[in-house]
Amino acid sequence: MRDRKRERLEIIYDILKIIREHNNSILPTPLLRYSNLSSQRFNEYLSELIEKGFIREVFDKKGRRYLSLTDKGFRYLEKYKKIIEFIDEFGL
Repeated sequence: MRDRKRERLEIIYDILKIIREHNNSILPTPLLRYSNLSSQRFNEYLSELIEKGFIREVFDKKGRRYLSLTDKGFRYLEKYKKIIEFIDEFGL
């Protein structure tokens, strides 16, 4: 159970990190490609991250949907990094 949870947290971290690395603005299709998830799993994660306020949708003048991080999304990236440093430091 613990490994599944860690895997999930890593996937969330990866999705958020990809958005941040693209100047905090990316279209859903490239994000799907970079995330290396199936469409179904990607959409589940995306829906959850939007619902929980980690990601927001921004529409341009042509109606294209971009995804960007909220403050909560940026905080997740920072906290996750600290958790990994802790695990590494103590060899857990």
